[in-house]
Amino acid sequence: MPSAETTRTHVQEPDPVRPTKEDEVAAAGSELIGGPIGRWALLGSSWWTPVRVIALVMLGMFALGMVQKFSCYDGAWFFGASSQYTHACYSDIPHLYQGRGFADGLVPYFDKLPGDMDYLEYPVLTGVFMEVASWLTLGGGSIQHLEKIYWMVNAGMLMVCAVIIAVCVARTHRRRPWDGLLVALAPAFALTSTINWDLLAVALTAAAMLMWSRGRAIAFGVLLGLATAAKFYPFLVLGPLLLLCWRAGRWRDFGKALAASVGAWLLVNLPVMLLAPEGWSKFYRFSQERGVDFGSVWLIIQQRWNVQISPDDANTYALVLMVLACLGITALALTAPRRPRFAQLAFLVIAAFILTNKVYSPQYVLWLILFAALARPRWRDFLIWQACEVAYFLGIWMYLAYTTSGDKHRGLPADGYHLVILVHLLGTLYLCAVIVRDILMPERDVVRRSGDDDPSGGVLDGSPDVFVLGHAAHPPRHAAHNEEHPQVSWGWDADERRSP
Repeated sequence: MPSAETTRTHVQEPDPVRPTKEDEVAAAGSELIGGPIGRWALLGSSWWTPVRVIALVMLGMFALGMVQKFSCYDGAWFFGASSQYTHACYSDIPHLYQGRGFADGLVPYFDKLPGDMDYLEYPVLTGVFMEVASWLTLGGGSIQHLEKIYWMVNAGMLMVCAVIIAVCVARTHRRRPWDGLLVALAPAFALTSTINWDLLAVALTAAAMLMWSRGRAIAFGVLLGLATAAKFYPFLVLGPLLLLCWRAGRWRDFGKALAASVGAWLLVNLPVMLLAPEGWSKFYRFSQERGVDFGSVWLIIQQRWNVQISPDDANTYALVLMVLACLGITALALTAPRRPRFAQLAFLVIAAFILTNKVYSPQYVLWLILFAALARPRWRDFLIWQACEVAYFLGIWMYLAYTTSGDKHRGLPADGYHLVILVHLLGTLYLCAVIVRDILMPERDVVRRSGDDDPSGGVLDGSPDVFVLGHAAHPPRHAAHNEEHPQVSWGWDADERRSP
């Protein structure tokens, strides 16, 4: 009788999924570069592997995003309040070089800042990133010249983060490396990458997702904890993971991930928390005390109907809606006919946070692009959503141009800005809707239709359910029969995972 090891050697992995074969938009778009994937792309010895191509495309798109900021680099950041908005090239980075004390050598969280902003209002790991960039900002000259250099240094560091994101997405779904092009070619990614420092947290989250897909729960937890030390939102990913591990009975793996996340977060935060508690808590106090701001549905309500919403009320409303959304996601995860994929639930929970939050800065789209490419790798839906986000990107700058141009009123008035906020909200809700449909109708899921179960799910990939609610807990006989023979639909490594 052949051994398990011998059996594994005879299991042939299915071919990589070719997007030009399953996606009509990808096939049509490929005509710009010579048509659908062919025999040269399938040569194993070719240097042009999918990961390398995607990394180079990301570098090119990031560079185009930097070029788009040229008008501001050439003077609009410094010599005209409204011109940086009319050219849609605004960035926080040069303004905060002096505004947060980096130009004066102040130490984040330990040294007080002059004016109303008493301490740096960013999480610790992002503060470290900003400080390292200030160390690399060398040279003399005017403060404007140094701010340009500071932006350029940060752009170089953020470019590394962008490539990491694209490569991690390309490698997370083993059979679908070309899905990484969704990230690399996303127009909103290129436009918003150098507005702020969000790419650091996104890169760490992308690396965490890659580690989980490889079954490395501790490495996933460490990277996710570091991502949470750079931005709060990655911690929300543990919620969907809890639900999926609950349904699959993978408590030990979830426990490892949670412990590693908390440990990594404490490793970064605890020294600053103990030595500079007031500076460390500034980010959390600022988030709590911040009023209704740009991009949120609460701003439309406040301006349209002249209703004043206090920060406390906005926090309460947002929290209630977020809890309701999470309850809905919980019901979906535990009652779906087939266990949802990790990336699907992660997208839904981050989208819920964005939709209910009291502020939506244009760079927040970066939080979702990673999960969108993994959850719904379909070019039509992705581009519809991206078009909505680009509209919002242009709309917020035109609105700010209108409010800062005085009597000239150049730009977009409040009514027009409310419209682009709605476009952003509806675009995100549209992508949520198609993902929910994929969960309720797994046969419509493009990833599962190609023969995989949950490529980003790691230990969840191909695992049987141990806790299910609703109709899914009592499948018909033919469905139960399919569960006994999962290799038909669980993808490239189902036979190997089931081997003794």
